[in-house]
Amino acid sequence: MLTWPNLISFVRLLGVPLFLFLFLVARADVAAIVVLAVGGTSDWVDGWIARRLGQVSRLGELLDPLADRLYILATLIAFTAREVVPWQFTAALLARELLLLGSLGVLRRHGYGPPPVHYVGKTATFLLLAAFPILLLAAVVPAAAATAGAIGWALAWWGLVLYWIAGALYVIQARQLVRAVRDRQETVA
Repeated sequence: MLTWPNLISFVRLLGVPLFLFLFLVARADVAAIVVLAVGGTSDWVDGWIARRLGQVSRLGELLDPLADRLYILATLIAFTAREVVPWQFTAALLARELLLLGSLGVLRRHGYGPPPVHYVGKTATFLLLAAFPILLLAAVVPAAAATAGAIGWALAWWGLVLYWIAGALYVIQARQLVRAVRDRQETVA
């Protein structure tokens, strides 16, 4: 439980309320950009350290995606509140989360936990976590707006598309698991 990767994930979780405070309350946008950048970068670091040191754990497998989702959701809500991203973009990402929440509920009813993270989902998360600080930079630094905006939105749109593709893959996995349970029950009966 007390491993370097898990410690990094806990620190990442603490970064979520820090970002929200800096961005929404203190309006310290530069500091918020730094927190987002560090939070996004450390997502890759904790996985790399876990594999390198042989410290992959079930807790880490749960904490890492939780930290990712919290960063994404908190950032989206904050960005929408301050009009960095349009509400439609936020709604598209939140709809995917609701779809997965429903799938997870079905899996739990059949005795399964969340499916393993797919590389498409990891790539989508990486793109979104890379896009957010760049989009914020574009919103708060007028001299960087054109270039940072183009790069940030390119990453964000690719992230959104891959996020939905990963969501579809998770739903397919869930359906296959539920179907296997039903097939076993029918065979026994």
